[in-house]
Amino acid sequence: MFNKVLIANRGEIACRIIRTLDRLGIASVAVYSEADAHAKHVFAASEAVCIGAAAAAESYLRFDRILEVARQTKAQAIHPGYGFLSENAEFAEACASENIAFIGPTPTQLRCFGLKHTAREIAAANEVPLTPGSELLASLEDAQKAAGAIGYPVMLKSTAGGGGIGLQACFGDRDLAEAFEKVQRLSQSNFKQSGVFLEKYIQTARHIEVQIFGDGKGNVIALGERDCSVQRRNQKVIEETPAPAISDEQRNQLYDAAVRLGKAVNYQSAGTVEFVFDVDAKQFYFLEVNTRLQVEHGVTEAVNNIDLVEWMVKQASGDLFPLEEYRYRPQGHSIEVRIYAEDAGKNFQPSSGLLNQVAFPENVRCDSWIETGTEVTPFYDPLLAKVIVCGDNRTQAIAQLKAALDASEIAGIETNLDYLRQILDDSRFSRGELSTRFLNSFEYAPLTIDVLDGGTYSSIQDYPGRIGYWDVGVPPSGPMDHLAFRSANRLVGNPESTAGLEFTATGPTLRFNTDTVISLTGAIMKGTLNGEPVPFWTAVPVKAGSILKLKGIQGGGYRTYLAVKHGFNVPDYLGSKSTFVLGKFGGHAGRTLRPGDVLKLLQTATLEAEISLPPELIPTYSNNWEIGVLYGPHGAPDFFTESDIEMFFSTEWQVHYNSTRTGIRLIGPKPTWARQDGGEAGLHPSNIHDNAYAIGTIDFTGDMPVILGLDGPSLGGFVCPCYYCAVGIVENRATETRGQHSLSLFEFC
Repeated sequence: MFNKVLIANRGEIACRIIRTLDRLGIASVAVYSEADAHAKHVFAASEAVCIGAAAAAESYLRFDRILEVARQTKAQAIHPGYGFLSENAEFAEACASENIAFIGPTPTQLRCFGLKHTAREIAAANEVPLTPGSELLASLEDAQKAAGAIGYPVMLKSTAGGGGIGLQACFGDRDLAEAFEKVQRLSQSNFKQSGVFLEKYIQTARHIEVQIFGDGKGNVIALGERDCSVQRRNQKVIEETPAPAISDEQRNQLYDAAVRLGKAVNYQSAGTVEFVFDVDAKQFYFLEVNTRLQVEHGVTEAVNNIDLVEWMVKQASGDLFPLEEYRYRPQGHSIEVRIYAEDAGKNFQPSSGLLNQVAFPENVRCDSWIETGTEVTPFYDPLLAKVIVCGDNRTQAIAQLKAALDASEIAGIETNLDYLRQILDDSRFSRGELSTRFLNSFEYAPLTIDVLDGGTYSSIQDYPGRIGYWDVGVPPSGPMDHLAFRSANRLVGNPESTAGLEFTATGPTLRFNTDTVISLTGAIMKGTLNGEPVPFWTAVPVKAGSILKLKGIQGGGYRTYLAVKHGFNVPDYLGSKSTFVLGKFGGHAGRTLRPGDVLKLLQTATLEAEISLPPELIPTYSNNWEIGVLYGPHGAPDFFTESDIEMFFSTEWQVHYNSTRTGIRLIGPKPTWARQDGGEAGLHPSNIHDNAYAIGTIDFTGDMPVILGLDGPSLGGFVCPCYYCAVGIVENRATETRGQHSLSLFEFC
């Protein structure tokens, strides 16, 4: 057995291999790019070495650099995982020349099956059923002639590579003409091989593959089939075993064909023989051989109770058990879903950024490379995790998978989690009516709001905010005007604590991707919904596709609030969903909204009856406010003169433009101060040794008074002449009335 193995890969497969090596007592060496310096596999391995810049061509595809690291760390073998160098015959040969074991097939086997057209030749020689197809095509004219002989529709294929790259369905000469050079370019760019050929395109097809394993001594076994028909743009999304609606006779035919193909080249290690299954004709045809571990290998392991990575390591080291003695006895039904960093509501646009919440259930297998705090970069494949379940039967497995996805959470960037949940809810999937075109007719209904324009300092908040952490310096955050915030939630039927949006001075532009109900409260902004004026302090129905535009505030106040029925789907952080921007946590990605952000909703909603708040309960926002305060603790003659205090209480202060949720700066006259400096605390007379602050404290930061806000500090070194009362006296100059306003302190700012 090896003592040390290098993993020439990244992400979840690198983490997966390291776990097996740890269990076998084998030391692991991780290689990583500069972009992956803080990735999970780097810290999980026994050793880790940086091999280059973020681009794969400068790191994970640099096999000269990988071999150099293997020599330096005295690794005896290299496991390539999948992707990158996993099917590169030159890399396998270079490993052999360094006397380092390549954990996979031989270079000859990689070459035999590495090009699809040569693989077809081997399949034909071993009587494996083939779809009608062509040889390699030299020109578009040759391709059109071959297509005429085969009969449209046809599939134009790159002979090299895999993963759905370089495949294009063509339904006529025009399609073929448009696709020919494009597929050649893709193939040359991705696989350094521009050869293309044609195959008959089966329109109602299933993608079924057989897992094989060989010992390189003439023994090759089949470990069952996997159905990988649920695909998007030829990329697999869901895989399962056994394949539904396939007879035992057909299964055995698939196994026999796959084993014949493996034995034809004396195959060693793990491999997958892929077939297309004609649903109408009930006939399968050979597609290609993947000479590596597959992404979906976990479902095969689940029903067979084996570890294919362990088998690969033992085979490469010469320690594999006698393969001819193995008996294939699968148990149960296993399904895997792939979780990608992509936005299914925006044509599967890749997403990147910081993950501020990652949670998966502990009772199912999850192969993942992410955790809370992981930075997802744009440099690599967007696969984040694979959730794998195994039940006694398919119905039970689907139920387990639904529960597992419901318990999974990834926040901070867009993923396809909701997309996967909706696929599992589709009755066609439950019935096993699968084909490679299944997702073409699947209608995804995103429960989201797209941020087209973020506005000014727009953020997710909840009430009462982050309570209980003030003594350790974590402010509560929450809405500045919680009366308006709570009213917005009540109007749409939410608990008053439900997460909503706070806008400052100017609002955002939002596109709703689902039906819902909203309410706008607080300071009145000029706003339209689909071009029509939108009312405030009223529950308003919103249809999917609607656009809400909010501009500047008209009148007094600076804070406006939007609540949606059932609220926003954001994770709790320290017991609250409120955004603390300075701390970079809470809310949506720990920051204010930006164009391109996607806000998740908990569910769709419709309006049963329009509700408006009675006029007498709607506060009036003026530009002039008189606020009740509690005097002290530092309004004493030790700090301020009597004239300073008289000036402070009699002055009509103005709000400074640099005010924030941290503190509201006030413009007015300067105090004369009762002392020359702060003594041991500092040079300015406002300086004191640390003093505890409360929300609503007015401190003098130098000569400027600052009202400490909901994101402000809990401790500081400045004098505080007074605090705002919990019950403030509000003078409403618009109506010339006075009254108790017990719910908000900061409407005026």
